[in-house]
Amino acid sequence: QLQLTESGGGSVQAGGSLRLSCTPSGDTFSKSNACVAWFRQAPGKEREGIATIRADGTGLYIADSVKGRFTISPENAENTVYLQMNSLKSEDTAIYYCAADYRGICGTVRFPFEYWGQGTQVTVSL
Repeated sequence: QLQLTESGGGSVQAGGSLRLSCTPSGDTFSKSNACVAWFRQAPGKEREGIATIRADGTGLYIADSVKGRFTISPENAENTVYLQMNSLKSEDTAIYYCAADYRGICGTVRFPFEYWGQGTQVTVSL
């Protein structure tokens, strides 16, 4: 059974940076070429899909809300997908989730991903 583990969350001041990691157990992203995504959910708000990518670099999607500030990238040697978050704002405060899907779709967040991590908290203070 695939399990996804997120790490790298924490507290940071506005304008700062964090890098989140998504690592699977039970899979190698570069072999399966799964679609890996990052979502976030802020208190009282709906879950928002913010980025997708495959291990081979295809299927790239970045939400307008984070474009120019966040970057998603696969690091196949580490079997990890990173979300680099720069110029953080207070409105980026949320729980960030990694998700993966193996059915071939990527480049969009408008479908139900198969596997989810437990999430990691990101808090941005003014």
